[in-house]
Amino acid sequence: MSLKGVRVGFCMTGSFCTFEKAFGAAQALKDRGAQLVPIMSFNASSISTRFAAAKDNIERLEAIAQAPVIRTIEDAEPIGPQKLCDVMAVVPCTSNTAAKLALGIVDTPAAMAVKSHLRNERPVVIAISTNDAFGACAKNVGALQAMRNYYFVPYGQDNFLGKPRSAVADMGKVCETVEQALYGKQIQPMVLAART
Repeated sequence: MSLKGVRVGFCMTGSFCTFEKAFGAAQALKDRGAQLVPIMSFNASSISTRFAAAKDNIERLEAIAQAPVIRTIEDAEPIGPQKLCDVMAVVPCTSNTAAKLALGIVDTPAAMAVKSHLRNERPVVIAISTNDAFGACAKNVGALQAMRNYYFVPYGQDNFLGKPRSAVADMGKVCETVEQALYGKQIQPMVLAART
């Protein structure tokens, strides 16, 4: 399916080890014709790590999206009232952001972007990436899966021997998940076989 003309809010939160694949997902959406509205959480836009400097991450997302990154709560708030996005994709989505979304806490640009977008009853795609998806965060993942308008990129344990509670979404399935979510469908299977 072509995503030509589809406005995708592409919201990155601080699972830095998955940023490389997240940038690949953003590029894949762009290559299919999507218009990206780039958003970053406070952590995603301000923390430099061994993976990359914060400014380099911002510049890279802006280069893909060809638009400035939304990095403040104030700038994220108009997303809903102005109906800027047809679908919102949180790629990657940390356990911290998942908890905020499940509990209605709005204290980051990412949480505000999703909350504002949801006022229009439009889909939100979650690409979970956390070391405790099957631990403390499990209840929040489950809560989001039970809520209207949330769709999950297929995910599974990325290292069940070394990190038995960890799960990461298959970033190669972001485009397909977005496409299905636009039709109100959850891509299947949602939970993938574990990897060692």
